[in-house]
Amino acid sequence: SLVVLFGATAGAYGAKLGSDERELILLVWQVVDLHSKKVGTLHKSLVKADNLDLSDQCREVSGLTPEGLGKAEPLDRVLQQFSQLVSSDLKVLGRSSYTLCSDGQLLIRQVLHPETSKKNFLLSDCFYSFYDLRKEFHTCYPSSAAVKDQTIKTMAEYLGLGTDEAEEDFGVWQVKTMVAIIFSMLSEGCNHIFTEPETVKYKYETGPCLLWLLFSFFFFFLCSSKSETVDSETVIRARGLPWQSSDQDIARFFKGLNIAKGGVALCLNSQGRRNGEALVRFVNSEQRDLALERHKHHMGSRYIEVYKATGEEFLKIAGGTSNEVAQFLSKENQVIIRMRGLPFTATQEDVLGFLGPECPVTGGKEGLLFVKYPDGRPTGDAFVLFSCEEYAQNALKKHKEILGKRYIELFRSTAAEVQQVLNRYMSTPLIPTLPTPIIPVIPPPYTIATGSIRDCVRLRGLPYTAGIDDILEFMGDATGDIKPHGVHMVLNQQGRPSGDAFIQMKSADKAFMVAQKCHKKMMKDRYVEVFQCSGEEMNFVLMGGTLNRSGLSPPPCKLPCLSPPAYAAFQTAAVIPAEAAALYQPQALLPTTRTPQASAAAPPTVTYYPAQAAQLYMNYTAYYPSPPVSPTTVGYIAAPPGAVAAAATATHTPILPQPGALVRMQGLPYNTGMKEILSFFQGYQYAPDDYNGLIQLSDQARSVLQAPKEWVCL
Repeated sequence: SLVVLFGATAGAYGAKLGSDERELILLVWQVVDLHSKKVGTLHKSLVKADNLDLSDQCREVSGLTPEGLGKAEPLDRVLQQFSQLVSSDLKVLGRSSYTLCSDGQLLIRQVLHPETSKKNFLLSDCFYSFYDLRKEFHTCYPSSAAVKDQTIKTMAEYLGLGTDEAEEDFGVWQVKTMVAIIFSMLSEGCNHIFTEPETVKYKYETGPCLLWLLFSFFFFFLCSSKSETVDSETVIRARGLPWQSSDQDIARFFKGLNIAKGGVALCLNSQGRRNGEALVRFVNSEQRDLALERHKHHMGSRYIEVYKATGEEFLKIAGGTSNEVAQFLSKENQVIIRMRGLPFTATQEDVLGFLGPECPVTGGKEGLLFVKYPDGRPTGDAFVLFSCEEYAQNALKKHKEILGKRYIELFRSTAAEVQQVLNRYMSTPLIPTLPTPIIPVIPPPYTIATGSIRDCVRLRGLPYTAGIDDILEFMGDATGDIKPHGVHMVLNQQGRPSGDAFIQMKSADKAFMVAQKCHKKMMKDRYVEVFQCSGEEMNFVLMGGTLNRSGLSPPPCKLPCLSPPAYAAFQTAAVIPAEAAALYQPQALLPTTRTPQASAAAPPTVTYYPAQAAQLYMNYTAYYPSPPVSPTTVGYIAAPPGAVAAAATATHTPILPQPGALVRMQGLPYNTGMKEILSFFQGYQYAPDDYNGLIQLSDQARSVLQAPKEWVCL
């Protein structure tokens, strides 16, 4: 048996039904026995909406009024009556089972399922399977109009059914006409059989979306299996999601539409945190088109923007090639929780003990996945599998509880997020790229100005995007009066530009003229303040002190130190050729301790600068870490043998003139700075003032341009 069903909302009608989130206000239905071709009683029921403000189109088409709807029953009661009346009619016809039949997909997918999901009550099983009369009609009559262009009226006209819409109440005419169309399809000339109903998934299926890597320098991306591709016509991008929303929340937002297995991919920002966007893959383009109609529908109090996306975008977020991840995610229908902030020494036993017996992990240790860097170091992140929602909720209650000496954050996660996090950390190259080509340059010796002579200028209020090019352009003709290596950009504790810079001029007069000429001159829509200052004042700031209207605040230590070189003036990505990989050996920056004889015979280290920097302004250091200075060592990378031989005859002062003067520190916290290291060595004698007291250790896993984990102290 079929139950022919028709409905209307308080808003749009026809092809836009459900696109405006308006509530259901009318249901009309009738049972049809396909074997005996008998029908049950036709029922019409008004539904009381929470918002009785009807659109003009609704008033005109339906003839309903807010007053009449105010006396109706709410949706949950109407649906209960629907089930009872259908069961009663089936008994009269001698039948026991039925399937719904509606005019298109909108009433079931875009109205009933989303509305009941928002109102937190469940639909009965009959609403998860239905026949689309338009598709069935087109199958029976292939020469009729396309499915998307069909309406009840056009189908009736195609069959020549003489029904007058004006003679019947709204909804009643539609159901009677649909029944007449069905009987025509069952006639001897057609003998149509209803065999393949549309289905609505009961719940979203989680699971991995794997990328298979094929060689021959090409990547072929396949999802779930090697025969299934990701069609760009099935993917959308949802924007404006609450940051704490999970894949299940997104699936609930698209309730009524069939999302592909593992088809929700939450997007992360550069810090690994959710950015309020997600890519969602549906089972076919028809479902995707329906999803686009939910543009600016609401999730809680926030409206969600829905746009088209591509399969390539989805694969970039949801795809992965790790066998470890594939094995971890192979257990289906698991709830995934992400743990963040774990101690680096935490073991599987520690995590299981932290979670406790009230939230057992699926498979014990096999249900844990620690996120690590390519060299095996832990990141402090882990993913955990739970077999049911109850265990996951118990785990989430431990949010910000203490493990060791650190509080642990716990969040709901997804298979796609697991892939993204692993991809982000594992894709970090062991040999970071630098701008190419690189050319050897022997820099002339230079020193940082000291004393009270006011031959420096301070630039304050620089745009955070300003680089060396912008400063030189800002200085104009005065660029020629800058001392070699005299540009020093001040960075904050995060290694980002602070908006300040110091410039050493050739004389106090030149500094005075620049301050007068450039003060409050515009740079990228911002005016920049320029003040004359002394080398001593500049050094105070570059060493970590402050300079303001109240005067100087001294730095924590007056010893010359080299801070982490975390800022690069040039960030052009490049691929290092194979022959250049030998440049990045651990000994590139700091040779091992050697005897005085060996030290004296060692070839000089050669400084390398990007070709762009050397070509434009050879006298200026390519990288400007701060505090405190533009160092002589930060650009040092081992040069090819030819370049070293060419430099061997040049006058050169060794970086480490005193053998055995090094102490290597390992296992430092990642946020360790200069102040903490100096405090640790309080009371010990440091190197003389003409040497850098702290030098970053370089090896294949850490470039000299990254924030270090290890330091070498002179």
